[in-house]
Amino acid sequence: MQPAKVVSQEEWLAARRALLAKEKAHMREGDALAAERRALPWVKVDKTYVFDTAAGPKTLAELFDGRGQLIVHHLMYAPDWAAACPGCTFQAEHIDGPAPHLEWVSSAGDFNRDYRVTFTEDQIAQGRVDYNFGTIQTDPRYIDKELPGVSVFSKNDAGEVFHTYSTYARGLDALLGTNHYLDITPEGRNDEAHPNWPRRRDEYGAAGPSHG
Repeated sequence: MQPAKVVSQEEWLAARRALLAKEKAHMREGDALAAERRALPWVKVDKTYVFDTAAGPKTLAELFDGRGQLIVHHLMYAPDWAAACPGCTFQAEHIDGPAPHLEWVSSAGDFNRDYRVTFTEDQIAQGRVDYNFGTIQTDPRYIDKELPGVSVFSKNDAGEVFHTYSTYARGLDALLGTNHYLDITPEGRNDEAHPNWPRRRDEYGAAGPSHG
């Protein structure tokens, strides 16, 4: 980490106020973008998807459990894997706080394939996937049979289910609070200096995480 310029308190305040104006503008742009996200058109889900839950098989519509909206977090955890990928495990750790208010289930059948987070052996062998709405196809970092994402659904009073939103790849960063803590530090995320971070919580040595 290179040391920054050292200035007086008055100079620092002037620079910080100038940055604050840009931060506020960025937040207002984010608010406008969020409004556009909520205004996206919907797609009716006519296919029946079944999930394995602690209470037995349930359809996508049944996962709402009387509520009007549902968030499905696609974690990279194939049936034949011993553990989920470290990055997805890290993402799941951010849900520990609201976990008592959320339900975890395992998808089965076509759901993950239709929502572009599970890919066939043939696709992997060809080195080509349709990920992040086709914007990522041949990037070797994303040639895998399981990839992460988040999809959002809504259900009306008639019981009809609609797909309202999905995000993948860097779009998931907004849900990673730890990364945003790092963004306000002098070093930032600095992935090059910490290539093996994050790891699963039980894979850190006695010294604990190396980032921070």
